[in-house]
Amino acid sequence: MERICIIVHGQVQGVGYRYNTRTEATRLGLTGFVRNQPDGTVKIVAEGDPEKLNQLLSWANEGPPAARVQAVEFAFETASEEFGRFSIER
Repeated sequence: MERICIIVHGQVQGVGYRYNTRTEATRLGLTGFVRNQPDGTVKIVAEGDPEKLNQLLSWANEGPPAARVQAVEFAFETASEEFGRFSIER
């Protein structure tokens, strides 16, 4: 079990990025959250199997069809196992 924190830059708000992230993370069996940041980025925090986290990271580099991802920052951390599911935070 591992944790990844991802910050996605570009045209990623108002294009269904959070909804599609939750769908993908749930499909992969991950827990955590996704939320819009005040600076226009999207923050993803996910926990689960390292292979599945890498799959989410690959997906985050593309996002949904309407998104225009310019850059992705990420860091792996120790999982806290504090999440029961993957949710959209407001």
